[in-house]
Amino acid sequence: MVIDFAFLGDTFLKLSAALPVTLGLFACSFLLGGVLALGILAMRMSQWRVMSSFARGYILVFRGSPLMIQLFLIYYGLGQFGVIRHSFLWPLLREPFICAVLALALCTAAYTAEILRGGLLAIPAGQIEAGRACGMSRLLLLRRIIAPVMLRYALPAYSTEAILLVKSTALASLVTVWDVTGVAQQIIQRTYRTMEVFLCAAAIYLILNFIIVQLYALLERRLTPHTRQSPRTLALKPASKGE
Repeated sequence: MVIDFAFLGDTFLKLSAALPVTLGLFACSFLLGGVLALGILAMRMSQWRVMSSFARGYILVFRGSPLMIQLFLIYYGLGQFGVIRHSFLWPLLREPFICAVLALALCTAAYTAEILRGGLLAIPAGQIEAGRACGMSRLLLLRRIIAPVMLRYALPAYSTEAILLVKSTALASLVTVWDVTGVAQQIIQRTYRTMEVFLCAAAIYLILNFIIVQLYALLERRLTPHTRQSPRTLALKPASKGE
């Protein structure tokens, strides 16, 4: 197989032109999914059985069914209801991009809610009791102790969910959203050169995920400064009497 570097370069440029659509899908669904996840988490941890049961059912449905089916149900299914077609939301819901963002956000919200719940349950009870003993209000306790510690514990799994969300944006091409994968399919239909085109697309997704990993690593270092000590600091640390 002879590698056509000129074709690879031209294909990479064409796919890069569709990168803003992929980034828009990711950013919108990531932010919307994060907001929804906080609401679902609040209902999941609520003492009211109705709210807790609703959150459990939501998580079960969106984690237990394929994202592709959810996307098809939203894009093709919502238009079958006359109430929706004649509502003020229809100009938005008939747009493929909006439907793709909605499907991605609803799905990632279910996973993110469970990730945050795991981080919340991992908070040592002593830290919360210490905050209450200092006279912190609920809002101050949430802002100064609960939220930072929960995010610190949830961050590794949350970074994985962000990477999966980037790769899930490729499904938006199934509903005529011309992101990187959609443009790649158009190029393949014209050139029949599947290998080279998808290699370029894979390289773009790989670069995006590498950047996301680095951003999460930077955030993790900012949230856990106490876990980083230089070898010089450890060497200068006085030894205990038992050593």
